[in-house]
Amino acid sequence: MMLENNEQEMHPEESKEKAPTLFSVQLPKTVSFFLWFLFAGNMLYLVTSFNTLPNWNGAILRFNGFSLLIWTTVTFFGGLIGSYASSYLKGFRYHSRFMMLSLGFTTSVMLFVVSEHIVLMLFSWLSMGIFMSRLIGVESDWGEAQEASRFTQRYFLLGTLLLSAALCLLALYSNEMTLSGLINALHLIPFYIKLIAGLLVIAAALIQSAIYPFHRWLLSAMTAPTPASALMHAGFVNGSGILLTLFAALLFASNTLNVLFVIGGLTAIIAQFNKLLQVNVKQKLACSTIAQMGFMIMQCGLGFFTAAVTHLILHGFYKAYLFLSSGEAIAHSRPQKPPQIKIGPLQAMIVLIFGVLGAFLFAIWTGKGTQLDSGIFLTLIVAITVGQATYNIVKEKSLSVLQKIVVPPLLFIAGIGTYVLMYNGVSIVMSDIPMAAVPMPISMVQVAFGIVFLAGFFIMKLGVYRKIPWLYVKLMNLSQPYKKSILMYKSNS
Repeated sequence: MMLENNEQEMHPEESKEKAPTLFSVQLPKTVSFFLWFLFAGNMLYLVTSFNTLPNWNGAILRFNGFSLLIWTTVTFFGGLIGSYASSYLKGFRYHSRFMMLSLGFTTSVMLFVVSEHIVLMLFSWLSMGIFMSRLIGVESDWGEAQEASRFTQRYFLLGTLLLSAALCLLALYSNEMTLSGLINALHLIPFYIKLIAGLLVIAAALIQSAIYPFHRWLLSAMTAPTPASALMHAGFVNGSGILLTLFAALLFASNTLNVLFVIGGLTAIIAQFNKLLQVNVKQKLACSTIAQMGFMIMQCGLGFFTAAVTHLILHGFYKAYLFLSSGEAIAHSRPQKPPQIKIGPLQAMIVLIFGVLGAFLFAIWTGKGTQLDSGIFLTLIVAITVGQATYNIVKEKSLSVLQKIVVPPLLFIAGIGTYVLMYNGVSIVMSDIPMAAVPMPISMVQVAFGIVFLAGFFIMKLGVYRKIPWLYVKLMNLSQPYKKSILMYKSNS
């Protein structure tokens, strides 16, 4: 991500050292074409084999519907961002390096999702972090970029170390070296070992998704060019959703889902608070990504890994668009006072009605939330989302009263319909993943934290935190990047 006031650091015209060679011109185009070619092949295979999805397991690799889904998604983002970079980074002396690193990252994700042997899985997980840290510091003669690269790499190495410890522990007690073997042997492993391994897998996932308290690496990655930021926010942070899905059976067996639910919910609320404090549009997007990853982790904690995968795919599309269009947003924006939340009784009633209707429609179309289990919390999230969208509409001054009545139902029916269609499709594709969608019985932890979550949401929306100085300062400090990634070298120049 590039700070706009530092645009000169990465400006193509100031990054030229010599005339571009034919190789440096053709390589980015070739890589971009190759990624689009892979996407077209994966998409064609996914559509034509939807009713007969592949399911092949070997000693080193495995390939199934979930693998095909992630391959299709990651190659699309790789091709899209590569095409955007072809014009955005034109003349940038590290353009070819950027494209090769992007290709390396995409390949690492594809390799990770088909890894059956745990050594290959750990290698690909480590490779993802290395390629991403190199993308963050792609401009090798920019001091802050190198500081950010080293800072983020320490986080990624820690995540790999924790994941390695978890897999080695499971392998030691099961005498299995494959993912399928570990999952099938869980009933033979002592509970305390499964608990330790489950917590280690969770910690590795939290680091990759920049979940609190591991969020600072994402806030510090401001030196990456915008296409790299899009790849980071649309792809890299979502890797934790893939990891948790692959180890869903372990999380159930270790009884650690409530840990995910609580940590994800706290992150979602805190990150939304932090987003409101930011003045830089890309820093706002970073906080938004952290909040969305919190929601994804919450869905995993509820036992709905299919919902989490659906969320990460939709978030990838949305966040890639926001980052690639962030320059336009900056150009057409100007400083504004924080909006004051004032809503009349009638407007509040409309928001409540449409929120409840949205949740009801979601429950009917998906079957989630119709029984007394964790699916209720999934529908609650939908209700909050629909209510928020309805509030934004009823407070929009440019809309007439008739439009404010007609637009909300049309939007939430179309939005929920699209989500349900996506969710059901992902559920079919992931049907061979063990424990991918198993609702949890409602626990006191879920109820208590659900109340805390709702209270935090309304405190945030009503702006109460602005009247509590210590809370405001604490939230502001939480949202600060690593100082050497923004000030170290400029302060000495």
